[in-house]
Amino acid sequence: MPKLMEVLEYVDPTGEVMVKRLPDSGEYEITYGSQLTVRESQVAVFFRDGRSLDVFTTGRHVLKTQNIPALTKLITGLGYGKQESVFKSEVYFLNMKLFRNLKWGTSQPILFKDADLQMIRLRSFGIFSIQIEDPSLFLNKVVGTQGIFVAQEIEDYLKNIIIARLTSTIGNFLKTIFELPNNFDELAIAVRSSIQSEFDGLGLKIHDYLINSISVPPEVQEMIDARSGMAAIGNMDEFVKYKAAMSLQDAAKNPSGGAAAGVGVGAGMGMGFILPQMLAGSMQPTQSSGSQVVTTPMDKLKSLKELLDMGALSQEEYDVKKEKLLGEF
Repeated sequence: MPKLMEVLEYVDPTGEVMVKRLPDSGEYEITYGSQLTVRESQVAVFFRDGRSLDVFTTGRHVLKTQNIPALTKLITGLGYGKQESVFKSEVYFLNMKLFRNLKWGTSQPILFKDADLQMIRLRSFGIFSIQIEDPSLFLNKVVGTQGIFVAQEIEDYLKNIIIARLTSTIGNFLKTIFELPNNFDELAIAVRSSIQSEFDGLGLKIHDYLINSISVPPEVQEMIDARSGMAAIGNMDEFVKYKAAMSLQDAAKNPSGGAAAGVGVGAGMGMGFILPQMLAGSMQPTQSSGSQVVTTPMDKLKSLKELLDMGALSQEEYDVKKEKLLGEF
């Protein structure tokens, strides 16, 4: 004979359960007049023969026909002799709290056509928070007949919705990733607005949607850093002159003994004679056949290589400046 349940309540010890059904197995049945306790963060939906009969909010409720008029013709007393005995039904407890810090991220890169960098791949990560808005809709459309339903079971599905809307929104919202620093908040608001209607269809409300990062591949990041470095350098000729002057100063301050001293002195003297000629000749504008002054990128490139060979520039500095000069051809 089934065991009888006279007290119906549910406390979630994990904080992750969205829906819990009582009784959760066929060995229990609810008695007529049972006490139903619903806490402030819960809603209880009463089912009989697969149909939702009523929704109970915060408080203590007695399961009788006075509270559930639809039970009047449905209660069965077979085997007990009274109508007020046992009836087969279920109560679903829905957790109405905010389920926060759910994570989303791109498992595959998003292909984005950048106005400055052409086609690049983006990755993005963030968090979002949800809450049950329509208990009956969420129960019937998402949970079904499951005895217990936790947030992780729907998290992956919601992630797919978010990524799909993020992909289309980025394409319509941005022309280049260089606009991102000033548009993070606006982009997040646009994505949230586009996904809210789909969450509504599931009986859910999205409270928070945050984009923590949007990143590019390492090789693209290096290109961006190089571009920033070139912008910081400014005038190429003035920068090379400055580096040459600093090399002369370092050579003068670094005399050492023995063979190294000869090398240092020789290098210092050589630099003293060569660099002024370079700065006055190769780095200055050359005269063309007419009266117009012309400096070609090839002249600058040759001078840059000579400075590298003499140690006035590091290899990294040389590569950055060479990249800029090659763009002038």
